[in-house]
Amino acid sequence: MKKYLIILSGFTAILFLLTIIPAHFTGQAPSASPSAVATGTVQAATPVQKRPEQPEQSDFCESYQMLDITSGKTTEITVREYVIGAVCAEMPATFESEALKAQAVAAHTYAERQHRLEQSSPTPELCGGDFSNDSTQYQAFFTENQARQYYGDSFETAYAKICDAVDEVLPYILQYEGEPIIAAFCSMSSGKTEDAETVWGSAVDYLVSVESSADMAAPRYLETVTLSQQELQAAAEAVLTDTKWEDNPEQWVKLGKSSDAGTILTAEIGGQEVTGQELRQMLGLRSAAISVAYENDSFVFTTKGYGHGVGMSQYGANAMAKDGADWQEILAHYYPGTEIVKTF
Repeated sequence: MKKYLIILSGFTAILFLLTIIPAHFTGQAPSASPSAVATGTVQAATPVQKRPEQPEQSDFCESYQMLDITSGKTTEITVREYVIGAVCAEMPATFESEALKAQAVAAHTYAERQHRLEQSSPTPELCGGDFSNDSTQYQAFFTENQARQYYGDSFETAYAKICDAVDEVLPYILQYEGEPIIAAFCSMSSGKTEDAETVWGSAVDYLVSVESSADMAAPRYLETVTLSQQELQAAAEAVLTDTKWEDNPEQWVKLGKSSDAGTILTAEIGGQEVTGQELRQMLGLRSAAISVAYENDSFVFTTKGYGHGVGMSQYGANAMAKDGADWQEILAHYYPGTEIVKTF
């Protein structure tokens, strides 16, 4: 088991340091969101000790290369097309315009960072692309036709609203110490966003826990999942080896310490030690802010929020926008210490 955890932790850390962990990968967007799978009081951003020089405009992309996993072909897509498609796929068009703008800046930042990573260390499977349209590996993206199919009769209104939001902020990305940030986001937090080090084992100066109490009023903030003894055993044994089930089922799942934001740090299932994130993925739960009760020969898991909890909370951003915050204030709150840079 220790070997399993070491390998998994190392692999997770490598993925995290290479690129953003997409919201739909570790906790998918809410049911109101196009993704199949993300009010805090605005706080001043932590000042950057050394302000980097503004980069040359030529340092930034005008287009990206996207691999279509169906055809295997890589095609060029403009920055505008990509950001519109990403916002369509990642945040409900019913959200406030300022929240959509914040999401657009995060999407653009993600793409710019991913492009630079691929330039310095290409991924062979991408065939020269910056990313693919595989939403399990990269940020979700809708073509205009996919958005039309998703929105149906409301497409014209929804698409126009997203396009207007994107166009207003398209030139901007977020940077920290001269580099595009890891623009992590989630559907909703537990009431406080989570520190990146807690979730992925690597500290990031601007991905720290901040207040996001409005998430507690979001749809399906509290969610319960009930598993029979057999279902729990099957889920655990599909991932773990050498499980040992005590005679008393109440001892099968033990939750250890949790972070200040509520994420379970350590747990035990079937006699094997796991992290809260591993338990969450193993059992298909909405978050790792977990509590459990044994009732009527079944295990009842209750979760708070949806997703990994790191970075910008989409529902929190929407609540801030409803309270009058603009997109700059939203980004400053959820990514403290970063700066907004104009790319063209």
